[in-house]
Amino acid sequence: MKPNPSQTTPAVRPAEVVREYGPFPGAERIHGVTHDGRNVWAATGTQLVAFDPDSGRPQRTLECTSDAGTAFDGTHLYQIAESRIDKIDPATGRVLATIPAPGRGADSGLTWAEGSLWVGQYRDRRILQIDPDTGTIIRAIESNRFVTGVTWVEGQLWHGTWEGDDSDIRRIDPQSGAVLERLDMPAGTGVSGLESDGADLFYCGGGSSGKVRAVRRPTSA
Repeated sequence: MKPNPSQTTPAVRPAEVVREYGPFPGAERIHGVTHDGRNVWAATGTQLVAFDPDSGRPQRTLECTSDAGTAFDGTHLYQIAESRIDKIDPATGRVLATIPAPGRGADSGLTWAEGSLWVGQYRDRRILQIDPDTGTIIRAIESNRFVTGVTWVEGQLWHGTWEGDDSDIRRIDPQSGAVLERLDMPAGTGVSGLESDGADLFYCGGGSSGKVRAVRRPTSA
């Protein structure tokens, strides 16, 4: 039986921010973030900035429109750019293909999992699984909060929220949308983009702070 979101009591704890990165030169905001297995990429609006998470130093930049979520499929970067999603060669910055973004400019987070792109819909409070070649919507997962960044890790679906002064990272049931676990961000810090490093950290875009924050992922519910 699918859990009923109204009957589920999530585990709630403070988010443990273990490190902050940035602000980066010329970057006033952070939108999407992703992780390529070595570097973290941060979307700043006009550039993608790759930085070393150990040293915090920028490694390279790609000039591109990058006003929302970012993803990496193991080979290519995907970047929401207004009403489209660009597939980008990370070595050259060249746009290899483009598909329409499902929200036509109202999209937020982006991640790659199970051969699909997963797109956050901010005010629609949902996450869409889409075909990365065509943009066709495969399914929708409802949330009960505004959706910012999105990530999958170890079969768990997490997304960021940011409404007013409140922001958190939450794990939801991918079938029902029920909130299973919630990490409340410190006062004054928000989550724009979100990506897991595949292990015990989330990288969180910090919006107008211009920062990326590393938050520890709980290893048990």
